[in-house]
Amino acid sequence: MEQSYDFNVKEVLLTAWDLFKRQPLYSVGYTGFIISLELLFLVYLKEYALLFSIFLAGPLFAGFLIAANKIKQDEDVNYQDFFKGFQYYIPVILIWLISQILVAFGLLLLVIPGVYLMVGYSMGLMMHIFAGLDFWDSMEYSRRLVTVRWWKFFVLILILIGINLLGALLILGIFVTLPVTMYALYVVFEMITHKVLTED
Repeated sequence: MEQSYDFNVKEVLLTAWDLFKRQPLYSVGYTGFIISLELLFLVYLKEYALLFSIFLAGPLFAGFLIAANKIKQDEDVNYQDFFKGFQYYIPVILIWLISQILVAFGLLLLVIPGVYLMVGYSMGLMMHIFAGLDFWDSMEYSRRLVTVRWWKFFVLILILIGINLLGALLILGIFVTLPVTMYALYVVFEMITHKVLTED
């Protein structure tokens, strides 16, 4: 797992954009559903807003990754495919929640450990969904794999955060930048694990 690999950030972003262009309506529509649901909790169900983050956000965002896999493989994609993150419900919630807790704990102690873990766990959901690892192994394998090229992942994530901030400022732009961000994470995962996982 610690063997060397590399990836091109520009290639990742361009490939993610291509995936979006191949399914723009579903991508935008699903993003709209997530944002609408989150706003529903924030505006009308404030006391339950935390429940959205714990029990719904992980599986919903995992749906982008599953859809990206099908798009990349030139398979037929239905809107229902975006909801298949719920097929991995318990492990996805555990990965989503525990990684966020560890990142938050790291940020409280010292900023650097929290940032390291935030970047390191970025492949965690995909390690479970596509590699079949349990929740803890998914997080650990993600951290170990990302650490090999941690600084390049850090740059990629900074760019993704930047385009999402820009998308949010443009309001409707977030409907494009959010799915492109998730597709980019899938693309880099596929690039680096295609060789690593088969040889590990």
